[in-house]
Formats: sequence, C-alpha cells, structure tokens
Amino acid sequence: MRQMKTPKAQTRLDVALLIAWGVFFLAVLASKSLSHEAPTGWTYPYACCSSNDCRQVTSGPTGLVREDGAGYRIASTGELIAQSDPRVRHSPDGLYHWCSVAGADDTRTICLFVPPPSF
Repeated sequence: MRQMKTPKAQTRLDVALLIAWGVFFLAVLASKSLSHEAPTGWTYPYACCSSNDCRQVTSGPTGLVREDGAGYRIASTGELIAQSDPRVRHSPDGLYHWCSVAGADDTRTICLFVPPPSF
C-alpha cells in the first residue's frame, strides 16, 4: 500500500529539489565562465589542466624550465622531460606554460607547452 506524502513533506522535497537544481546550474555556469586561459588568451586543454593546473612560466638558466640536449628540466621538481614525451605540446603563443598536479610547484608535470625550436 502506497503512503501519501503530507503537503508539508512534499513542500520540503520540492524545495530540496529546487536547491539541488540551482546548485547544479550554478556549477555549470561557473565552469563555463571561468575557463582557464593563458595570459595571452588561448585556452589550456582540459586534459592538461582540469581548469586550474596550468600557468605561464619562465625559461632559461634561472627559469623554471631549462632546455638542454636531453629535453626539458623542471627546476622545482628536478623532472627531466624528453622532447619526444607526449606531455610536451606546442605552445600557441611561443611561451612556456607548465601544468602540474593541483598547480603546485612541487608536483609532477601533466603537460608542458613549449615554443617551436628556433633556427
């Protein structure tokens, strides 16, 4: 036998559903409006950053990324990433961008965007 809900219980259920839908739509809107972009305007791929793990970095002898014959060394983690590593990607703006777990300086590399080699 099916029990009927009281009007008060039905109202609480309706309010709870309304709140749940509101939270869902706000989350969707926030994720769309807060797309994770490089300072120069191109959007980092979601596979690399999950909307918060990438940032532009410096390169060279004192920078975070140091290029040598073996690949790219990440100064803060000591990682050496070979030029042929699938995590290495072309940088659309010709600058270095590093994506690391949780965007932290001491976690592993997810993606590394590098400028094309100069001739």
